[in-house]
Amino acid sequence: MDIFRLIAEERIREAMKNGDFEHFDGKGKPLMLEDLSHVPEELRMSYKILRNSGYLPPEMQLTKEIVSLQELLALCTSEEEREPVRSQLNEKRLRYRMMAEAKGLYDNAAFAQYEHLIKGKLEGDDRQ
Repeated sequence: MDIFRLIAEERIREAMKNGDFEHFDGKGKPLMLEDLSHVPEELRMSYKILRNSGYLPPEMQLTKEIVSLQELLALCTSEEEREPVRSQLNEKRLRYRMMAEAKGLYDNAAFAQYEHLIKGKLEGDDRQ
């Protein structure tokens, strides 16, 4: 194996000498390393493949839809426009809550206690 390492190192030195590495995007900037410590080691490769292909878990997709509907609701100018959007938003929130409860990620009592504070922070309201 040492011969391959030596060949590789020699080729890298030649490329550096010829300036082959000078045109790369991000040259001189720190690498953005991924923190996959929260993913079990045996699932990391499949996690990266799914993420790189644009796949989102159902909970994350639903979260994106909720955020889009909230933004759309903020742009509505009349109650007639708001009502169907509000209905869709409530349905998505309910579906998200049911998914979270099924996975044991949602503690109804704890959330109910702090829900108004969380909404206030997210909506920029400093009253508590």
